[in-house]
Amino acid sequence: MASFTDLSGIFSLITLPTERIFLSGLTMYVIESKGGAIVCMLLALFFLGTWPAIMTLLERRGRLPQHTYLDYSITNLLAAVIIALSFGEIGKSTPETPNFLVQLSQDNWPSVLFAMAGGIVLSLGNLSTQYAWAFVGLSVTEVITSSITVVIGTTMNYFLDDKINRAEILFPGVACFLIAVCLGSAVHSSNAADNKTKLKTLSSDQKAEVKYVSFGYCQPFDRDSHISTFPDKDVEDGIASTEKAKAGTADFLVQLEKRRAIKVFGKGTFIGLAITFFAGICFSLFSPAFNLATNDQWKTLKEGVPHLAVYTAFFYFSVSCFVIAIILNVTFLYRPVLNLPRTSFTAYVNDWNGRGWALLAGLLCGFGNGLQFMGGQAAGYAAADAVQALPLVSTFWGILLFGEYRRSSRRTYILLVSMLFMFIVAVAILMASSGHRK
Repeated sequence: MASFTDLSGIFSLITLPTERIFLSGLTMYVIESKGGAIVCMLLALFFLGTWPAIMTLLERRGRLPQHTYLDYSITNLLAAVIIALSFGEIGKSTPETPNFLVQLSQDNWPSVLFAMAGGIVLSLGNLSTQYAWAFVGLSVTEVITSSITVVIGTTMNYFLDDKINRAEILFPGVACFLIAVCLGSAVHSSNAADNKTKLKTLSSDQKAEVKYVSFGYCQPFDRDSHISTFPDKDVEDGIASTEKAKAGTADFLVQLEKRRAIKVFGKGTFIGLAITFFAGICFSLFSPAFNLATNDQWKTLKEGVPHLAVYTAFFYFSVSCFVIAIILNVTFLYRPVLNLPRTSFTAYVNDWNGRGWALLAGLLCGFGNGLQFMGGQAAGYAAADAVQALPLVSTFWGILLFGEYRRSSRRTYILLVSMLFMFIVAVAILMASSGHRK
């Protein structure tokens, strides 16, 4: 069986001819060592931290979230198919370690249902965060959802994995994530107060315009076709204004509200945080469900039936994720939420503005999830939850691309730095708890 022994072995393996990689093992290609698992986690961290920034950018440019998520769902499933047909088919299939196509016909439905349940809750979580980003901001949304995922999901995975991770290290890391949740909520409240203060500086006419836009009278879509119309420049560079609004100013906030698909002015803080916490609960369940699918800790499979390979489980996981996403988003086309304009499937098909970015986001998320599960199968799913450090990447994109926290109060900056610092400490501790699955 092919395996990674250490980081240097990984890099040397990459330089070998393709034939040697394929012929070096007689059975399915899996990652077994901590070194290989850490490489998977680091790649997953970058992918899973970047795709939310792309989705947020499209919403800020006025593209309907229903359109974006439908595109994203297609390539998200495609990534799982690519992984299953490549890694899942490497080497000779054996009764103990059957390849992907062989497992599709086996009587392993209890494990398949666990995998599909994980895909359902992930799809609900991802769909919820798409709306939460608009209300709470990219940085805070990712921190809160990721921290809830670690606090609940990591604890569940620890016991499901027969405690292969070091509890004396793991649970202090979980406590740090919990502190990060509290700081994330405080950052959002402080930043929201800063924005209200900025908007008070607007003139009476500008305030009337803000109210007009906030209640949905000014939508960034063509009323006849309901297709988003992207301008040549981004909102962040001062769209719809002859003068470039500086990030973080009241004028910047007004311009952003005019252009974005989801109107947030006038909406309470509770709505954004409620959506965020719901998404966090969903995210906390998908990894334990996947763990049960691949390791069958509850002994649901018949005797002699091999466990689902991580690639097969990920395929079923992604199929259910895709089906739920399609059903909900097609429904939202005709029955939109949060005062979004009604659209249609025909309008979605014809909406090519930003489609390439949405498709890229789906690939990044798909490969990121696959790499997380590959690392979790080797080092324990509790340790693999270290990829929940993705808010560090998302916060970088949020500040760089969207001007989040520009010209905020000193209190907001102190809370933001404290939140990120606690998050970094939590991730470092969590990765230090990595074990080795026997």
